[in-house]
Amino acid sequence: MCEGVVFDEAPEFDFARQTPQARAGQSGYNNDYTEVLRQPNGKKGLLVCNHEYVNPQIMFPSAPASAAEEAQRRAIFRNAVGMTVVELARGHKGRPWDYVRGGRLNRRITADTKFELTGPLAGSDFVKTAADPTGRFVRGTLVDCSGGSTPWGTILSGEENFNGFFRAGGTSAEDRRYGLENKATGMGWELDDPRFDARGEDYRNEPNRFGYIVELDPEDPHSVPRKHTSLGRFKHEGANVIIADNGKVVAYSGDDERFDYLYKFVSKNKYKKNNKAHNMTLLTEGDLYVAQFAGNSAGGIDGTGTVPADGKFDGKGSWLQLVVNGRSAVAGMGVQDVLVHTRLAADQTGATKMDRCEDVQPNLQTGKVYVACTNNTKRGLPGQAAADEVNPRTENRDGHIVELTERRGDATAFDWNLLMLCGDPATNTETYFSGFPTGELSPISCPGNLAFDTRGNLWISTDGAPSTIGYNDGLFRVGPEGRNRGNVQQFASMPRNAETCGPVIHDDESMAFVAVQHPGEEGTYTVQHSFFSDYVPAGTTPAPGQVRAPRPSIVQMFLQGAAGS
Repeated sequence: MCEGVVFDEAPEFDFARQTPQARAGQSGYNNDYTEVLRQPNGKKGLLVCNHEYVNPQIMFPSAPASAAEEAQRRAIFRNAVGMTVVELARGHKGRPWDYVRGGRLNRRITADTKFELTGPLAGSDFVKTAADPTGRFVRGTLVDCSGGSTPWGTILSGEENFNGFFRAGGTSAEDRRYGLENKATGMGWELDDPRFDARGEDYRNEPNRFGYIVELDPEDPHSVPRKHTSLGRFKHEGANVIIADNGKVVAYSGDDERFDYLYKFVSKNKYKKNNKAHNMTLLTEGDLYVAQFAGNSAGGIDGTGTVPADGKFDGKGSWLQLVVNGRSAVAGMGVQDVLVHTRLAADQTGATKMDRCEDVQPNLQTGKVYVACTNNTKRGLPGQAAADEVNPRTENRDGHIVELTERRGDATAFDWNLLMLCGDPATNTETYFSGFPTGELSPISCPGNLAFDTRGNLWISTDGAPSTIGYNDGLFRVGPEGRNRGNVQQFASMPRNAETCGPVIHDDESMAFVAVQHPGEEGTYTVQHSFFSDYVPAGTTPAPGQVRAPRPSIVQMFLQGAAGS
């Protein structure tokens, strides 16, 4: 659904004649987080997805010929990010879905859509600009990566690598910590829109208005989506929520950068069943924590990934306070400073530096929480954090998955262990799969997004395996409990250069959905009009029926052999 038409009045996608206006009525590019919401009758539903970024080199048939064409392409790019909502329909439950062009709930959100800021930063001096002197409304959402759905029917989306879209001063500690630099950006949006040039006073704060968890009501196409500042500002991979025993909402989120942190938010107020309006306020006010891990195998971690003498990687952890009861818990920083410069606040607490926390997924059956740590090839290098029990490999190429057992959803202490150290067990002894026989496992590397099925199995999509273990990225299932704990099996493989994103598992229908992102990104290719296909290098003539590269898409799959616990 890379260029699917969302609205009746929008034109069909024309590869050779793209315009900003047409793109605003078509689905965005590079789908990442995906959710399929089904109505009880099984015949209607909603597809919601976000769009992380664009690939200019494969979106068009040739290089731009003039400055005017370059400017038009930049405008197309701004309309190709954000989010898409489309209605789904099918004849009966268990059949593939078709999307509904011109559906009443269809919606496109772009880099120009109006968003409302909530929480302590709304209206603060940290987020005021010349275009928004009130500091309460933001144009657009950027680099939306993973996300989550809420028990009250809304969608959460994480703004990740927003720094790459702004030209900034680049000299302050805050700019450096967030990767903001004083150099031309890759997209060049600062050439057309002054808010992306943060060097002057008018838009100095514009980068402070990105890096949040976004909440969207997909059932109200006229609603103003929100950016929740209470969950902190960093490179959110996404957010997933559970309802704690005391009725409060707990949201988990990872900061997807080497040596950054795992966070938890606990709402001030409690969830009310069947009260959507109330529940949509729950992420606006609450406490924010960052994780500190302690292993129990002192002296037994040497960076090789060797299993400790007690047979597993495990220990205890603490949630360190950042904001509690509406007040900052970090010395020398007010609550607004903590929430806009969350990374710097977490640096002061002694939080554990992680190997790229991406998706954080609670298992609603057991209450355990799973953290995908994608990789960190700089772990243990000179001047960098050394290996520890929760990140036990130096130059961690393949990543790992952490399992947390919360004593209560809103507690400040937890137990933890590692479910797996990823890799190819046939060629790499630095792997660990909770003791499951390695000869029966699929090789897996770079876990990114997570999902659970109704049986409690954990599904994993990967991002980066071709450069590590030499296999394409894919979709995998692993048992987290009992005799199948650690049993990793692959169910799908992506085309070359493509990341697997946004897995949705409807095992009651033996169906799964994945977003296939950026196929053809690495290499000199151009694009025609199809999806799965053979690559043909640019400058050569394709054979009849052959295309030059696939495009990002959302794929429906029927799973065979996926039953069981």
